[in-house]
Amino acid sequence: MTPAQRTTRAKIAAHTSWANTSDRSARTAPARRAARDRFEKQVDPEGVLPPRERALRAESARRAYFSALALRSARARRKPQ
Repeated sequence: MTPAQRTTRAKIAAHTSWANTSDRSARTAPARRAARDRFEKQVDPEGVLPPRERALRAESARRAYFSALALRSARARRKPQ
């Protein structure tokens, strides 16, 4: 099977899987939880902050991460091919 055929086959499987998913939010909940936990551990590795403060700092860390990602993406798109 060629790489293009494998890609097409994987897309079909992914779309079929999502078409048969009745609760998308429940299906993606573990990934969202893991992402939240990652940023919370980043800002409070010892777990000493109050939960509210940890959540606020984690949200700021998440926003900073995705802003930096957007900046790198924009730079990559500007580079001549």
